[in-house]
Amino acid sequence: MMPFRVGNNNSTQTLTTSLAARLPFRYFGEVDKMSGDNDKHITRILFCGPHFPASQKYTREYLRNFPFIQVDDVPLDDVPDVIANYHICIVKNMKLDSNIISRANQMKLIMQYGVGLEGVDIDAATKCGISVARIPGGKTGNATSCAEMAIYLMLGLLRKQNEMQIAIKQKKLGEPVGETLLGKTVFIMGFGNIGIELAKRLRPFGVKILATKRIWASQPQDNNESLAFPIQNGIVEDLVDEKGSHEDIYEFASNADIVVCCLSINSETAGTVDKRFISSMKKGALLVNISRGGLLDYEAVACHLKSGHLGGLGIDVAWTEPFDPDDPILKFPNVIITPHVAGITEFSFRSASKVVGDVALQLHRGTPLRGIEFVN
Repeated sequence: MMPFRVGNNNSTQTLTTSLAARLPFRYFGEVDKMSGDNDKHITRILFCGPHFPASQKYTREYLRNFPFIQVDDVPLDDVPDVIANYHICIVKNMKLDSNIISRANQMKLIMQYGVGLEGVDIDAATKCGISVARIPGGKTGNATSCAEMAIYLMLGLLRKQNEMQIAIKQKKLGEPVGETLLGKTVFIMGFGNIGIELAKRLRPFGVKILATKRIWASQPQDNNESLAFPIQNGIVEDLVDEKGSHEDIYEFASNADIVVCCLSINSETAGTVDKRFISSMKKGALLVNISRGGLLDYEAVACHLKSGHLGGLGIDVAWTEPFDPDDPILKFPNVIITPHVAGITEFSFRSASKVVGDVALQLHRGTPLRGIEFVN
């Protein structure tokens, strides 16, 4: 078990959650030195569990010159016993239910080292006076990293990555015969930040892009971001050949060679990719998921892989994580799985660490929290 420190807090800071007070986001750079370095009050950050270790590592590095900010990573089983000692909780893949949250009597902020907050009981946090927030993916490069991983998985399936490794071991040349992205129709299910970044990168491959989104509303462009394509009527101009709503997912799936799942998960979207959905896909079409494992129905995926209807599966997220290395799905040669690393690049993680570090310093000062998106 990894060592960790706990302590008691003798003073509190006022938390202000005004979104209007956000400052422009800056990538990297040293944290500005602040007055009050001799303040005896310690602001404590809790990172839950050992997974995604670069998150706490880079946050510690970013805050190394600020001894009054303490960064601890605590084993998952120990979190309920020590959460009362912390002011900020970075949840990662921890399930924070009402019982655990009720123990966090010094907690000011629960946040994700990214965008997914499905493991947090937001209502319970609100009742306890704890703010809950995410780090916008477009601010850290997370969306870009996930989009790149989606293309990696597509190409790996098209070029038959697993079969190529077998050919190398068998000293074969010129096989297997793969496929190209050129001329393919790609359905991006969920056209948010990741979907937009994916479409921008897919366009040069010569593909037709279909996309669905619940509401196609006008989206003002962030003054701090320069998009390669102007936004008009809620979509990035020239990126989407055909747009639809969630009710169109079956029709779009029937016309696509590749389906990429970019939906956020909630009570309405969980299990969206079920037997009906996969059956509506073209025979031999590919399915890629870089969002959340719970969006896919395990039995439906396994059944359609076995029947040959599903031409290939590329996933960075799984139904249970860490993924079982003995899972029968991995026995199919047309399955590629990566260990939940789509958004994990040094650029995106160091950017997220800067956000976490800056928020901790703002909380310590008692100034408005900026650079994060509150959900309560």
